[in-house]
Amino acid sequence: MGIWNVPLANVFAAYGKGHLVPWVLATSAVAAFISPLFVGALADQRMAPTRLLRWLAVLTGFAMTMTCLSLHWHWSDWGTLACAQIQALVMTPVWSITSSIVFSQLQNAKRQFGPLRAFATFGWMVGCWVVSFVLKADKSIVAGFTASGLWLVVVGLAWLLPEIPPADVQKQRSWKQILGLDALDLLNHRDHRIVFITAALFCIPLAAFYPYTALQLKEIGVENISAMMSLAQTTEILTMLVLAGVLARFRLKWVFMSGIAICVVRYGMNALNAKAWIMLGTTLHGFAFTLYFITTQIYLEERIDPKWRVRAQALLALLMGGVGNLLGYLGGGWWHQFCTVNGVTDWPRFWWGETALTAVVCLFFALMYRGRRV
Repeated sequence: MGIWNVPLANVFAAYGKGHLVPWVLATSAVAAFISPLFVGALADQRMAPTRLLRWLAVLTGFAMTMTCLSLHWHWSDWGTLACAQIQALVMTPVWSITSSIVFSQLQNAKRQFGPLRAFATFGWMVGCWVVSFVLKADKSIVAGFTASGLWLVVVGLAWLLPEIPPADVQKQRSWKQILGLDALDLLNHRDHRIVFITAALFCIPLAAFYPYTALQLKEIGVENISAMMSLAQTTEILTMLVLAGVLARFRLKWVFMSGIAICVVRYGMNALNAKAWIMLGTTLHGFAFTLYFITTQIYLEERIDPKWRVRAQALLALLMGGVGNLLGYLGGGWWHQFCTVNGVTDWPRFWWGETALTAVVCLFFALMYRGRRV
């Protein structure tokens, strides 16, 4: 994922499709409205999650190859977007499926999940290094072809995972249950509702981080952009390793809030539009992401019935990747165009706008979330 997602904006620009970047990013948001809940319902009710993971990985590798070929063969914008949308549909559920597989094998999610999840972040970092230092493909579809091959490696590794039976087997089901829409019932609980809504709102400004930080670094003349962006994963891994201790010592509300507040500071540093400040702000991304979103996954595992495990993670994926990212990618694309005159982007203006939006999200959560007092 790191090999493809991080350089994506620059790759599309290099092949004359830079104007499609907000729409290509939005394909994952569209997919998040469709596939995670449906696939999550399958995993909870009918098919082993590991078996679903194998098929999703095969289809993702194939679809990613077609997206890259559409750029190489100079297909129309609609043809390229169609390939990107198919890729998003099969790749988007992987996040919630893999998380549920991991959680099903843990005895103490609060203590064990952080260090295990750090391996995924380390993989993302390695992907960035491979793109910049090995492949030299920060602007090439070679990155995409390499990522496609690695999805087939995922298929092989998935055969080594234990077969996990569906946790909520029933003979008769309504269409609402089959489509996974019964997961929306989780929003009836006040705290669950605020955590889910905040995740969606937080993703709106967060969606600007990878595509527009990469473009900003390119404009100020930075080489090896993907490797530079991997600074975010350094602190992400560190935070995951100490997350259990943090959750044991502090109220959940303050852990959630600190993640959003750090993002406010991070975007403020990007607004200073200097290489050193952008590097420091990028480093803070790991704290912001982990303290809110990884904590959210642990929160769902601990406070929601296990038979809803995959659907709860899928609902989180829908609200983050669907509602939040759709508004974030399209809104961020509009805001970037608004801040760009004659091909020159006013980066301080762009990032101060994202900073203000993040601050509003932080205030919303502070006022609305109650949480347990003990």
